[in-house]
Amino acid sequence: MTAEKALLRSPSVGAPPPAGTTSPATWKGWGVALFTTLCFSSLPPVIKYAILLGIDPTILLALRYVGGALLLAGTMAIFAPHRLRAERSLIYFAVIAGLGYAATVLLFSWSLTRLDTSVASMTFSLNPLLVLGILAFKGEKFTYRNVIRLALGITGVYLLIGAGGQVDLTGILMIVAAMFSMQVYLFTIQWRLAQYDARTVGVYLVSAIAVAMLGVWLVQGTAWHNPGWQGWLAVGWLAVIGTFLVQLTMVVSLRSIGSGQMALLNPLETLLTVTWSVLFLSEHLTAVQWVGGSFILVSVLLAIQRVRRAKAVKVYKAPRAQQISRG
Repeated sequence: MTAEKALLRSPSVGAPPPAGTTSPATWKGWGVALFTTLCFSSLPPVIKYAILLGIDPTILLALRYVGGALLLAGTMAIFAPHRLRAERSLIYFAVIAGLGYAATVLLFSWSLTRLDTSVASMTFSLNPLLVLGILAFKGEKFTYRNVIRLALGITGVYLLIGAGGQVDLTGILMIVAAMFSMQVYLFTIQWRLAQYDARTVGVYLVSAIAVAMLGVWLVQGTAWHNPGWQGWLAVGWLAVIGTFLVQLTMVVSLRSIGSGQMALLNPLETLLTVTWSVLFLSEHLTAVQWVGGSFILVSVLLAIQRVRRAKAVKVYKAPRAQQISRG
């Protein structure tokens, strides 16, 4: 989902190639980016499938992120142990960002107990519109084009969850709450962590998320039940493919084409998620809902293009002595 991609997309890993270049590295970057998008698109349907198997969403996420954190930290310890060294400030802000992201993933996953995956994913994909609203609140000019983007998004949501069919209101409110908690993660990353290496940030972020999920599980008090081989297969997919592998492929993509170009693939990711949900989860969208979803995707694409040009949010620059070596 878009939220999952944001987890790995935001930390800086180097500038993208100059505009207009078509070097082999750039083509490789687009190929890896498409593969990464394909992997991300599979995550909401897999989570929904695990929930249909009877696995508690909190337990599912705890297993996923603990496994992902162990794989990332173990791989880093073997191949690049120096990247595990981190300044206290990096760890501190990674924990803040991780808590914000943990809340986002928990809310989204629990919404899937009430909503179809396709409806939840399309609604959450409106997150760039919320970012535009926050930028406007901070002083970014709100143009008539932003009004058009917002109108398309609101119309799409109405057709998707209002006129198009009966949708659980509590589930939608969970998605809205997830979109707001996502902002804690996004702005912490951009203001405080963007200057650090993405691999180092990723390890500490995923570790913080894993600890948060274990804490929620403990407070929730849900009893442990063996999920069975199908459940373990879903956990393995989420931990290995959805957390560990995409961390590696995302770094390759960012170095080749940059985060702005990766963001343009978000509507494709949402469309693929809907496709998998219809094909493998037997979900059904009415004709009106398909129209609403199309409005949402167009609105999101336009919003992403505007966010890429926004100047209001400045990246925090740590003193040189505090920055982590990228060697």
